[in-house]
Amino acid sequence: MSGVIENPILKGFNPDPSICRVGDDYYVATSTFEWYPGMQIHHSRDLVNWRLLARPLNRESLLDLRGVPDSCGVWAPCLTHADGLFWLVYTRVNRFDGNFKDTHNYLTTCDRIDGEWSDPVYLHSSGFDPSLFHDEDGRKWYLSMIWDYRPDRTSFGGIFLQEYSVDERRLVGDSHNIFPGSELGFTEGPHLYRRGDYYYLLTAEGGTGYDHAMTMARSKNITGPYELDPQGHFITARETPESPLQRCGHGDWVETRDGATYAVHLCSRPLAPDNRRSPMGRESAIEQLEWDDAGWLRNTTGSSAPAENIPAPGLPACPWPDSPTRTDFDSDTLPVDFQWLRTPDPDYLYSLTDRPGYLRLYGRESLGSLFYSSLVARRQQAFSFEAQTEVEFSPQHFQQQAGLVCYYNGHKFHYLYLSRDEEQGRHLGIMSCPGDLSLDTVYPLQDQPVALPEEGSVFLKATVDRDRLQFAWSADGASWEAVGDALDYSLLCDEVGKGEGANFTGAFIGVCCQDSAGTALPADFRYFDYRETGA
Repeated sequence: MSGVIENPILKGFNPDPSICRVGDDYYVATSTFEWYPGMQIHHSRDLVNWRLLARPLNRESLLDLRGVPDSCGVWAPCLTHADGLFWLVYTRVNRFDGNFKDTHNYLTTCDRIDGEWSDPVYLHSSGFDPSLFHDEDGRKWYLSMIWDYRPDRTSFGGIFLQEYSVDERRLVGDSHNIFPGSELGFTEGPHLYRRGDYYYLLTAEGGTGYDHAMTMARSKNITGPYELDPQGHFITARETPESPLQRCGHGDWVETRDGATYAVHLCSRPLAPDNRRSPMGRESAIEQLEWDDAGWLRNTTGSSAPAENIPAPGLPACPWPDSPTRTDFDSDTLPVDFQWLRTPDPDYLYSLTDRPGYLRLYGRESLGSLFYSSLVARRQQAFSFEAQTEVEFSPQHFQQQAGLVCYYNGHKFHYLYLSRDEEQGRHLGIMSCPGDLSLDTVYPLQDQPVALPEEGSVFLKATVDRDRLQFAWSADGASWEAVGDALDYSLLCDEVGKGEGANFTGAFIGVCCQDSAGTALPADFRYFDYRETGA
């Protein structure tokens, strides 16, 4: 048996968890924003050990993110199971800045969690954070928050409820604004449940920053009115700034076979209490809950603060194999830990078959492009790690680059790149964008790049120790030489740039290739190695 669950259960950029149980299997779906394929589904049989199982939004009819801004794309999916099917509702956000949000909501289904999901049903564009509730009488109800652009109103306009018709494949009947939220505001992330005589409504409030919280309300009528939980917020870190888990909110709950209740919720781990930068973005944690005598859910710790370790439900232990630290690109499919940006046509960006044994990236648009960025990367999942690769690349001029990148988004990255200059020949440089919203880049090596031999592969390495990044290179993979001074890695976080309420992803480490001349010069990467060196 597994005795303890360690938080977070899903480390590194896995926010907005939605959980469902089917028999003895538990599934958690999380947001992916501009990363492709869309939405991550993790699987567990004991609530302790989790594995990344599927990314269902994996073709153009289900998701096309070309052109969406950073931190837009797939927001807050909801995964449920009923009538022999998995049901998934999700939002594709096309705009973030300004008074308006362009938020298009869809429903897709599948009889297998890792199968081919149906073409989507369009639902509405009134708001985001959709969910689907399957009532005991067989009716289905759709919920989301409502976005209000009017300057004299709160933009978070309440929780919207409307019936969904399976036969007509659309929303039907009247819509109802069932919950305006508590005084904390920013009411979003709704999930609806039924227990006994009550419908319970769970929401996220306070914004997804350090005031985040989970709020509950209930009603004996599905359309309300809903009574607010007298405790206010039953999971939050707002009053516990010393907690290693911060920004707790936006979640869902599930019951085990024997009736125990657990809630999943997003959280983040800042670098330190006095350094509230979170390179791993928003992750997912779990709490053990119990029902009090008045019929409200409470954390079993007796506190609304999140716990680093909680009792496991006593299920048979089911560990999964660890992901390999080294990826040799000797398969014709990309390993599940890796993603790319925005496009449903990955063949335009990379190939694993054009040169067997290598990941070939075709030089496309600039780093940070909203359309075609040849970047393949994996999540950072520990505060300290080392990543390295070997690349063969023969640039002809300065418009062609390839190399190793630590990437948050288009205005937050550090890039060790190989290029060519008419005066300096083939060389290594560093390009950084330190949270500058103008997208202007800086070059720490300035006019002193590292000269390279004209031919042959080059080994590149990034060593990250919490807030410090050191790049290095090698000609043989054994003897390494530092490239430049250490860089401020903490810039690659939610809080820098637009700020904690406007950046929603997390740091990635990977490889990329650009050719702004449009000739698609390729770079070949022989392997990628990611090793965690600290929690």
